[in-house]
Amino acid sequence: MRLHAEQTVAAAEAGKHVLCEKPMAMNAEECDRMIAACRAAGVRLGIAYYRRFYPAVIRVKALLDAGAIGTPVFAQTTAFEPFDPRPGAPRYWLVERTESGGGPMADFGCHRLEVLLHLLGPATHVCSEVRTAALQREVEDTAVALLHFARGATAVVAVSNAAADRQDTLDVFGTRGSIRVASLNAGAIAVRDAEGERIESHPPAANVHVPLVEDFLDAVRGARAPAVDGETGRAVAVIQDAIYAHTPTVR
Repeated sequence: MRLHAEQTVAAAEAGKHVLCEKPMAMNAEECDRMIAACRAAGVRLGIAYYRRFYPAVIRVKALLDAGAIGTPVFAQTTAFEPFDPRPGAPRYWLVERTESGGGPMADFGCHRLEVLLHLLGPATHVCSEVRTAALQREVEDTAVALLHFARGATAVVAVSNAAADRQDTLDVFGTRGSIRVASLNAGAIAVRDAEGERIESHPPAANVHVPLVEDFLDAVRGARAPAVDGETGRAVAVIQDAIYAHTPTVR
């Protein structure tokens, strides 16, 4: 992640469109540089938050937009991925703060933050607990963030590299029902709304990256912004900055 801003600016100045890996950069200030460089060069900037295109996420968004569960009041997402690389391992850089910027909240918590922003709108306040609970490393192995959204909802994001169980959940509770996803990678959705209770199946594509790449290519050909653009990446970075700084207000 340390090189994302530098390489994006260089690519833009060379007239190249940029599809950047997530998270977008080390902080929101770097995101601003990347956005400005791509705008000045007239090139497209996309960020690889591919979960935006998961059929399950698309379905949850459609249900919320239709008011199927009333007004969303609370959401929670849990992501546990056991990960404890040894020095010299190919992915050891992910636990070096100067290279990665943080632990699981930076690495894959960013995906969950992007999904929540997409579903619930802009966030205004963040509280966080970021710590090393069990592993010896420079970055956190476990983190929890409590977010408040401008439209009134509250959400909790919990991530860990130390927990043994793997988790990838998303639950949204509203004034007239709920939507619960036990595993986004499986795509089974439990919906409780005015129509009753049911299980829907919305599995992701065999290659989860393809829909995002296709959207980016279409954006380049059609001279439009990608669905997941630099502003999306920056919005996630602003929240991550607040999480790691333990500052309550998102600006």
